[in-house]
Amino acid sequence: MTPTPQPTPSLLLDYLAAAHRLAFNQGFSEGIFNHLTLTVPGRTDRYYQIPFGMHWSEVTASSFMEVGIDDGEVKRGEGDVERSCYCIHAPIHKALPQAKAVFHTHMPYASALTRLEDPRIKEIGQTEVGLMGEIAYDDEYTGPALDPAEGARLAGVIGDKKVLFMANHGISTVGATVADAYDVLYYVERAAQVQIYAMWTGQPLKQLPAPVVEKTLRDFRDDHLYRGPSPAQRHFDALKRMLDRKEPDYAT
Repeated sequence: MTPTPQPTPSLLLDYLAAAHRLAFNQGFSEGIFNHLTLTVPGRTDRYYQIPFGMHWSEVTASSFMEVGIDDGEVKRGEGDVERSCYCIHAPIHKALPQAKAVFHTHMPYASALTRLEDPRIKEIGQTEVGLMGEIAYDDEYTGPALDPAEGARLAGVIGDKKVLFMANHGISTVGATVADAYDVLYYVERAAQVQIYAMWTGQPLKQLPAPVVEKTLRDFRDDHLYRGPSPAQRHFDALKRMLDRKEPDYAT
């Protein structure tokens, strides 16, 4: 079997820049805070981060700094390293092999759930069921993340999951690629939005029966449904094509 060609560093930066623009356009970002990072290909000691103060709507592929995972110092590029980004992301990149991409946002609907006594996504629909088993819940807000020990703690909570609900705070997703991390970010926010809408009606939530949940999970995890790129990659590529038509400067 011919190995799948690996994306070049320049293409990965295009993807990461596109993720910032798309996240802003879809209402996932909050001011100049929140962070989308990616490990530098071929390295275990550096990750890409935008300079502190750059708005996500202006990020381009040439914007990124390379930041040391162990020391938080800028190794390539120019700008300030936002402290909480380093303290959350660097330890997660270091501790979790699956966390090549780490996306942290204060998306409004998912973040609203983190403010509830019970923030869990309920098994009330197909999208929600698709997330079952992929979400870790951190029930302890400890204040702003200004020490790498907090990121190490969060990495321990995430474990082998893809999503972290951060109590009274926001959401983090991890993935082997930009597309993986963005896809789950998108669907977590959609699931949270629909759940909140359903809760607003004041009517009881209709839980799906356990056998239906189990069958749906099996169907979602069937690796033989599609050949070629994963659904996550196809989704992100479609969003990126939309961005190519409207904001092609992200790739500069």
